[in-house]
Amino acid sequence: MIGPHTPGFVADVALATQLAEVGVMLLMFGVGLHFSLDDLMSVRGIAVPGAVVQMAVATALGAGLATAWGWSLPGAVVFGVTLSVASTVVLLRALESRGVLQTGKGRIAVGWLVVEDLAMVVVLVLLPVLVGMAGSGGATAESGRSVWSALAGTLLAVGGFVALMLLGGRRVLPWLLWQISRTGSRELFTLCVIAVAVGIAYGAAALFGVSVALGAFFAGLVLRESAFSQRAAEESLPFRDAFAVLFFVSVGMLFDPAVLVELPLQVLGVTLIVMIGKSLAAAALVLALRYPLNTALTVSASLAQIGEFSFILAALGVSLGVLPAQAQSLVVAGALLSIALNPLLFSAVEPVQRWILARSALARRLEARDDPLAALPPSIEPRYLSHQVVLVGHGELARLCQLFPRTCLWPAVSPCLD
Repeated sequence: MIGPHTPGFVADVALATQLAEVGVMLLMFGVGLHFSLDDLMSVRGIAVPGAVVQMAVATALGAGLATAWGWSLPGAVVFGVTLSVASTVVLLRALESRGVLQTGKGRIAVGWLVVEDLAMVVVLVLLPVLVGMAGSGGATAESGRSVWSALAGTLLAVGGFVALMLLGGRRVLPWLLWQISRTGSRELFTLCVIAVAVGIAYGAAALFGVSVALGAFFAGLVLRESAFSQRAAEESLPFRDAFAVLFFVSVGMLFDPAVLVELPLQVLGVTLIVMIGKSLAAAALVLALRYPLNTALTVSASLAQIGEFSFILAALGVSLGVLPAQAQSLVVAGALLSIALNPLLFSAVEPVQRWILARSALARRLEARDDPLAALPPSIEPRYLSHQVVLVGHGELARLCQLFPRTCLWPAVSPCLD
């Protein structure tokens, strides 16, 4: 209603986009506060091959569709790539709202998302170089060196940022929060948390060429090891929610409703690739890697949408002359429809699972597999279930009880038990 494609008041699209980007930073920062490096490494066996193959399948589907419309091969490939990467905001909000973000399924989806973000960073860096190489008359020795140097520079920059955060950030950021906490000022602590999230995200993009989402995620990942990680997550939650809402406002402002009338079949084709093609590819890959059926359905539903990276790549492709102008409208329309329908896809996971299990013996065998990331093994020896103390929750009290069991555990827990 407030976008440039509808009558009446027109808001500032550029400002809305910037505020939405802050929402992406804070959301990824919050996710990093709840994940550890071990969590990510535990899913690398499925996240890396899964993301790479799923992106390749979605790119091929999108490129084939664009080629059928008469687009050039380079434009068709770029268009296919825009349909292959999921939206950070939508995926995380969907997992959070269903309480599965920190489960094995959630860790797989987040690891998958991190791999896609890294792949898109490489694509955004290489696309101008490849377009320039094509414009200069094709591949030459000099242009080949340009591609390899751009790729090597990107990988070195990303590796340098990750190393800096894991080696230096692990020492500096927790120490900084400790010093701020000693002042006793809640406002100053909140300001410090927001400044760390946004500052590191911006620095990652400006200095290392890493996406702001990935930079904020690593900032949260490093701060997770601090004793104040839970407090930092709580203090930043209202800001994350407020700015994440603006992401959806910015998507609506980009949408031109006329595309639904002018190109209805093209919009339908894009939406089917995003919601059906990507989902089937992701589910097949998860099952092929011997994970249960429920995990495959949840991960495939998580990835069945597109968002901010797709907008960026489509805009870059149009500015470079690779994509026609209508490509951006189709990407935004596909994003809006897939975002709107994604909750319905999530709601269908359980009914579809029950329907498949009731009719397929193969599906029942797939569901009976042991989940490598399950919280508990299928069977537990009785000796592990006796003479134990169970801490419900994991707040500051539980953290202190872990650090000082003899001096803290029983005085703190006994009144609660009484």
